[in-house]
Amino acid sequence: MAVDPKALVQRYLDTVASGTADDVAALYAEDATLEDPVGGGEVHIGRQAIAGFYKNTDGVAIETELLMFRSGGHEAAFVFAITVGGAMRIEPIEVMTFTGDGQIASMKAYWGPDDITQL
Repeated sequence: MAVDPKALVQRYLDTVASGTADDVAALYAEDATLEDPVGGGEVHIGRQAIAGFYKNTDGVAIETELLMFRSGGHEAAFVFAITVGGAMRIEPIEVMTFTGDGQIASMKAYWGPDDITQL
């Protein structure tokens, strides 16, 4: 299967907006890593830990919008907007790597207080 990073990123953003924590975690490889935000704490390792990270979003109204995308091989960097509960908008830069079968192998999110807008 050829990996289409842009389609995988869009699937990720759509799932973050409309799915559960388990739905999002299912997009990741079993031994994937997630660091969000980079430098802000622990690195989540494995699908179960990643599901725990996304639990904060279960039941919250979320909208996502892809703003900029670049890729090379099985990697992608992108800027997107995530609006959480209609109360705040964050614009992180995320870097993802993908497995040969289209799962997320790693994700790093770069953002800080300056990237948050209260609505």
